[in-house]
Amino acid sequence: MRAQVLVLVVAAWVYACHAQSNNSVNDANKQQQRSIWDEPIRFSTKSKDACTMVVSGASDYTRLRVSCKGTALPGRSYHCDFQGKPNLCRAYSLNPRHYFTQIMWELRKLSHACQGAKLYRPPMCKRHPDEVQMSLLSAWPRAAKPAATQKPQKPQTPAKPQAGKAVPAPTRKTAPKPGKTTVRPPMELPESKAARIATEYCWKSFHGICTYIIGWFKN
Repeated sequence: MRAQVLVLVVAAWVYACHAQSNNSVNDANKQQQRSIWDEPIRFSTKSKDACTMVVSGASDYTRLRVSCKGTALPGRSYHCDFQGKPNLCRAYSLNPRHYFTQIMWELRKLSHACQGAKLYRPPMCKRHPDEVQMSLLSAWPRAAKPAATQKPQKPQTPAKPQAGKAVPAPTRKTAPKPGKTTVRPPMELPESKAARIATEYCWKSFHGICTYIIGWFKN
């Protein structure tokens, strides 16, 4: 009976010590988490912009807002938001502030804190997937897109004939050739009756005289 009571007392003492240890760890984590969310991380960029990093929770995600104001350029102001699930990394759970401090070391190398990488992978959680890392969610003001410039049109060059293909020669219009004209010999005049009669009835040496006489008489 005494042995059973002793066992119960020891078990109750062990349970109480374990519960107290868990409560102390949870309180430490809550205090550390609270210190991250309540105390922003401050830094300056390469161009002397004064920036702050504020961590907050959004459902299952952790949000990081980076806000900056220009000192070298008065009136310059911008901010950007990052989102991820770093709580899935065991090293983050042990020291969450150092996780964001490692991101800050990268941001302060930039001239513009919101124009760096789209995803930050701190060394302490480098081997974890992209879901764990802090990825860019939005930024303000948005970067202006460069205006599209029209390229000067190149002068058109005549197409070069491809090897192995014959290029058709340009057709030339030829004037119609004039038709051939045949030269006909002059028509012979019909022989007069007086000359025919003189040929038949007179000597050859008197053809001319006979022809004249016969024609004179005929007329």
